[in-house]
Amino acid sequence: MSSQRTLIHGMILGAFCLGFGMLLVMTNGFTVDEIALRAIEDRQNSLAQVIPDSIHDNNLATDTLILKSDQGNEVVAYLATKEGKVTGVAFETSSPGYSGAIKVMLGVDLDGKILGARVLAHKETPGLGDKIEVKKGDWILRFTGLSIGNPPLDKWKVKKDGGQFDQFAGATITPRAVVKAIREGLQFFDANKTKIMEFKADKTQTKNTEADKAPK
Repeated sequence: MSSQRTLIHGMILGAFCLGFGMLLVMTNGFTVDEIALRAIEDRQNSLAQVIPDSIHDNNLATDTLILKSDQGNEVVAYLATKEGKVTGVAFETSSPGYSGAIKVMLGVDLDGKILGARVLAHKETPGLGDKIEVKKGDWILRFTGLSIGNPPLDKWKVKKDGGQFDQFAGATITPRAVVKAIREGLQFFDANKTKIMEFKADKTQTKNTEADKAPK
């Protein structure tokens, strides 16, 4: 009798564990899909802020080119095209800040002029270093329209270092890192401009994108 009761208890426990395990698997599947979808939405939102709609008719998130940095790391370049011709590019650039890496999405036109710059991620001090976020102030917007040469390369520094960009009171390291990231991003574009301009847009993708944009 005792062994039969033990067997029943074991079967109940096994069924419970199996059901709980299946629930976890299903929940994880839904969560992974949701996280992936959110990541895509965040990426598209970031691209839309640094590449204006007026210069492209394609899907920025799908027309990509893999480039190599000087350190040998892969960099995903998001190509803006209009009627099949490249008009601009966006990519991530980063530099160490006060509390970790500061990641910036940089949009550049074919003349090397900044179309837009936005901070994607950082761990800087709230109330000090977080002024690099567009929702905290307009500091990051001041890079739009600039390029290597405007200002001269030796002026791509914060004012404390002899450059032309403002630093924050009590938080010089953070803006210094962002300026460095953007400057190096422009230099990266200059080094890869030929490869970027040789990119051939997928005309099928472009047509599909235009159809998606058409009024329903």
